[in-house]
Amino acid sequence: METVTLTHSAALARLGHALSDETRTRVLLALREAPAYPSDLADALGVSRQVMSNQLACLRGCGLVEAVPDGRRTWYRLADHRLAPALGGLLALVLDVDPSCCADGCTCA
Repeated sequence: METVTLTHSAALARLGHALSDETRTRVLLALREAPAYPSDLADALGVSRQVMSNQLACLRGCGLVEAVPDGRRTWYRLADHRLAPALGGLLALVLDVDPSCCADGCTCA
């Protein structure tokens, strides 16, 4: 039983690490809507392509996104179809628990 608990904690810690960076969180929320090329994600999120590359590498390492070769380019998508509703549910839960978290005009969704 102890091994299962440690494995589960490690899995949740990986998710927590991925969500601990606002850019990575924004990438996950964007990919929840549709797969995308890194350059398009970088432009949409207002970050450099190098930053996007680093964040996507981290998200790949956490097992949350996957790279899909497309000729000379590569696009990214969530690694599992269950991630999109899980992220939506997690966001809804956070907003229910602390409705003031977005009171300053930020766009959480």
